[in-house]
Amino acid sequence: MAHRELKDRLYPQFARIAQALASDKRLELVDLLAQGPRHVDALAQETGMSLANVSQHLQVLRAANLVESERSGNLVEYRLSDPGVLNLWLALRGVAESRLAEVEQLSRQFLPARNNGNTLSRGDVARLVRSGKALLLDVRPRAEFEAGHLRGAINVPVEELSTRVDELPRERKIITYCRGEYCLFADEAAELLRSHGLDVVRLEGGWPEWQSEGRPIQTGGRK
Repeated sequence: MAHRELKDRLYPQFARIAQALASDKRLELVDLLAQGPRHVDALAQETGMSLANVSQHLQVLRAANLVESERSGNLVEYRLSDPGVLNLWLALRGVAESRLAEVEQLSRQFLPARNNGNTLSRGDVARLVRSGKALLLDVRPRAEFEAGHLRGAINVPVEELSTRVDELPRERKIITYCRGEYCLFADEAAELLRSHGLDVVRLEGGWPEWQSEGRPIQTGGRK
């Protein structure tokens, strides 16, 4: 019957997406590409994988149309093919957070500072920034900031922060953010700035969560 034939031919196409994401390494690549376009060598350095392994994983993602690439000279740059890919990744992660006790256990083990009341919800950011009482501080690498960031944020990469603390206003609350819920850059930045006597909170989530919710963003700019 026609409906059986449809399902027999359709569901394997859906399974292609699940199969493409059925790798912890490929999920990490998707998470990194959510920050902005990357060359293969940059992805290899970030993940600790060989160039060959990264290329192989990217080809699987590309075959499922989850990433796309563009050649610039001798370099090939990859990016997520569609905002829906980011939403799919965050939805998958959210199900894991709600259904797998191991995720919560790992969060308690590695992210204990998240429960100390020094985290700001995304919904509260606009009010504070608009009032002039807070400053958004993006501590991701500069290339990621330029690919896209929260509107009004400045960029001081976390590895530069210890030598640039004096650039930040002491009369305003500093809101640090980075690559997302499971990135530690913003936590490290907040701890450093508190040790210098600044009033600091970490943004709940980070760039991917903010972007997926359609909140105000900017591209370009340097700090």
